[in-house]
Amino acid sequence: MDYKERIASNIAKITGLEQAKVSDLIEIPPQMSLGDYAFPCFVLAKTMHKAPAAIAQELCDNHELTDGAVTAKNAGPYVNFFIDRKVLAEEVLTEIILKGSRYGEENIGEGRNVIVEFSSPNIAKPFHVGHAFTTILGNSISAIYGKLGYNVVRFNHLGDYGTQFGKLITAYRLWGDEEALGKAPIDELLRIYVRFHEEAEKDPSLEDAARENFRKLEEGCSDEVALWERFRKLSLEVFEKTYNRMGVKFDNYNGESFYSSRIPAVVDMLREKGLLEESEGAQVVKLDDEGLPPCIILKSDGTTIYASRDLAAVLYRYENYHFDKNIYVVGLPQQLHFKQVFAVLRKAGYKCADDCVHVGFGLVKFKNNTAFSTRKGNIVLLDDLLNKTVEKTAEIIKTNAAARGDDMSADEIAEIAEKIGIGAVKYTYLKSGREKDILFDWDEMLDFEGDTAPYLIYTYARTRSILRKADSLGLDIASGSGLGLLTGDDEYAVIRNLADYKDSIRKAAASYEPFMVSRQIAVIARSYNRFYNNSSILSADSTEQKKARLALCSCVCEVLRSGLELLGINVVEKM
Repeated sequence: MDYKERIASNIAKITGLEQAKVSDLIEIPPQMSLGDYAFPCFVLAKTMHKAPAAIAQELCDNHELTDGAVTAKNAGPYVNFFIDRKVLAEEVLTEIILKGSRYGEENIGEGRNVIVEFSSPNIAKPFHVGHAFTTILGNSISAIYGKLGYNVVRFNHLGDYGTQFGKLITAYRLWGDEEALGKAPIDELLRIYVRFHEEAEKDPSLEDAARENFRKLEEGCSDEVALWERFRKLSLEVFEKTYNRMGVKFDNYNGESFYSSRIPAVVDMLREKGLLEESEGAQVVKLDDEGLPPCIILKSDGTTIYASRDLAAVLYRYENYHFDKNIYVVGLPQQLHFKQVFAVLRKAGYKCADDCVHVGFGLVKFKNNTAFSTRKGNIVLLDDLLNKTVEKTAEIIKTNAAARGDDMSADEIAEIAEKIGIGAVKYTYLKSGREKDILFDWDEMLDFEGDTAPYLIYTYARTRSILRKADSLGLDIASGSGLGLLTGDDEYAVIRNLADYKDSIRKAAASYEPFMVSRQIAVIARSYNRFYNNSSILSADSTEQKKARLALCSCVCEVLRSGLELLGINVVEKM
């Protein structure tokens, strides 16, 4: 039973407010003594011409406001709702026991297609920590929408075309080292690309050579196409290693090159609709009515830009996938670009423009503006970040194991450190609102007691240890009997937070904010650890109480694992 929506429905019937609006207004009180949910009556003051406190009393006097397991009490301008603890414990925990990892799944999407574009690195350039933000955020959003019954198609819109490839081809023919290209493709391609710009400052003819090589590439000349395909293939092989390490997969790798052949049709369409205008030699679509600057479609030299390619991409995606949503997980600096692209689509009469969403995110910073030594000067490579984090995590695990007298093997430490270390990086990106800048602080992100992945993973592992002990004692906790005994404050706090997990997934999808989920599982973990520290579990007063508390432990494990999976984080069974 979704008691929040049940309460919202009753309030909506009485007041005439839309249920969705009521649901958004319902709050969770800061203290359990104030109930499970609270509705502020201020919003009704103007329409009902009464003080909020009087409205709250009137609502409480209405017998249609509550039913069954829900009671209501007014507290000043609020109506506080109390759910029968015994009923909630039995309903929530039984559902988790029955559904297991499927708890929180819904069919809101009904199989409709959602495209999520994320990561999108540039070919021949290193994968740095900025790329990690879009990769981790997009991967989590994809998982969340999949949880809600959407068919998610993951797009990696590669930066695999443009004049830079003319420069790369020119540079490779002049200074390329075949052996180096085979051993470390990205490093070698970056080296010759940097050298090209250094040499071009002294010899401008190199720019002419680059333009000529790109022209040949566009015209399909075999030698240039072969080199471009090789650079693309080698870069993707390097990227795939990073994606595999992070547990990230894609369904489509169509990059800028794929859409280039489709741009002429887009230009013709805009021209036929009378939307193209000349401005200083360029072809633009004016967007004054949208309060936006003109969107350049063709530059003065006739070449296309990002907007042209993105317009072609949207139309291709809609024609082939008929998407319900087309989500772009791209940095905040591109906000204007996407506003222009979507506005052009609307002016051209494409309703799918309203289903396109830009999901922006902040910058990546390091404490004291320093990180660690990297191979690329001011570029912090993602692999370097992951390696450093895993290394530090391994040191912590080794130290903790020694303190416990636990003789863990090097392989065991390495395996656990890899999961926790990469999880720590992902959680750092996802624990706050996506538009906030990310600040990496080694001590903070690897703290086993703070708002971190190590804390959540440790909570899971510790709880699994309890369940293994219970299993060795032959205790059957799968039946769900005696769950109504879990009515104490500490127990109930955990149960209530478990119940709210489903709502956190819906909110995360609606706002494109995975931190709604990360925040909720952090709340669950903290409330569970209070229960763990204050309650006897394996030595509870009665067998029924022991089984009930163990069932609660099992449910916490299921939800923590589920929530961490939505963030792209793996758990460990033992630490």
